[in-house]
Amino acid sequence: MTLRELINSVDSEQYSESALYKKLRETKPEYGANRRIQVKLVNGEVTITNVHVGSLGDILTYQIDVAPDLQITKTQLLDEILKEVASNTFSDEEQAEFWDDFDNLQKAKIIR
Repeated sequence: MTLRELINSVDSEQYSESALYKKLRETKPEYGANRRIQVKLVNGEVTITNVHVGSLGDILTYQIDVAPDLQITKTQLLDEILKEVASNTFSDEEQAEFWDDFDNLQKAKIIR
């Protein structure tokens, strides 16, 4: 399943306050990148990798690979992915710049 399919399969009422969820619902998928979101358990915690991209349109097309031994619901999976995408590893200024340009497909294509 892709991230787009996961987003469309989870109850949107639960995410009615999530700005990132709303933005992802509105974004048109881009195609061409063949990357995969990796979900696994590391030291007892769910770990998500391969979610940092140049545009939302790219990440929507990524397949999600969940480790076979990880028991996780679709809602839990989406929660973990959204937390990772929106992680607070930036300063406030860096985060503002990132979100301002995140859906700028032209800039994302130039960076690649």
